Amino acid sequence: MVLVDQWCVRNGKVRTEVDLNSVDRYLIALADGMGGHNSGDVASSDVLHNLQFFFSDMPVGLSIGDFNKTICVWLSSINHIIESKGAYDERYARMGTTLVAMAYYEREFYWMNCGDSRVYRYHDGKLTQLSTDHSLSTLVGATKHSNIITNCIGGGCKHSYIDIVQCTADVQPGDAFLLCSDGLTDMLEDRVIAELLAAGKNADELCIEAERAGGHDNVSAVIATMM
Repeated sequence: MVLVDQWCVRNGKVRTEVDLNSVDRYLIALADGMGGHNSGDVASSDVLHNLQFFFSDMPVGLSIGDFNKTICVWLSSINHIIESKGAYDERYARMGTTLVAMAYYEREFYWMNCGDSRVYRYHDGKLTQLSTDHSLSTLVGATKHSNIITNCIGGGCKHSYIDIVQCTADVQPGDAFLLCSDGLTDMLEDRVIAELLAAGKNADELCIEAERAGGHDNVSAVIATMM
């Protein structure tokens, strides 16, 4: 199986193609620095770089359960790092970030989520949100998204948690997986996103549409297509 992923963020675009038969692991991750806190861009960058190195150094042969436990250990560690950075430097006080990711590890696929960025699956013309928003709106059962999140990395969140779901059976050739910040989903309804994907729009074009719709927040998106 070949994975093609295309990123779009404010500072550029990236497109890669990976033959998953030739690697034992591959990671796609997106972090959205919390706009209401100091230095969210620093928090998101720190988290992504730390996760990249951690994931590449994970031992081989982990079971699904051990994979989950290992990622949870990482979460506790990076949360402490982010909080400690803020404690020693006022510029970074209470900085925080969300995180969504898809990981391929020894022929298994996983999606992960901490915060209110999202993971979607686009399958046979239907868009389905896989992740659950860790937000006030989800907590109270509101249909409209709230920018008040209940879980994140850093940001004063002392007990961060991460949803980890093994999803290998749901990864089929032709499927696309969308990882995005709430800057996209606050501007575009799921119905509109599905229509854009059906029309063959890439991550860059999705972000442009979100900006045209108002663009009240930073917009980041990744589309990973299984070929």
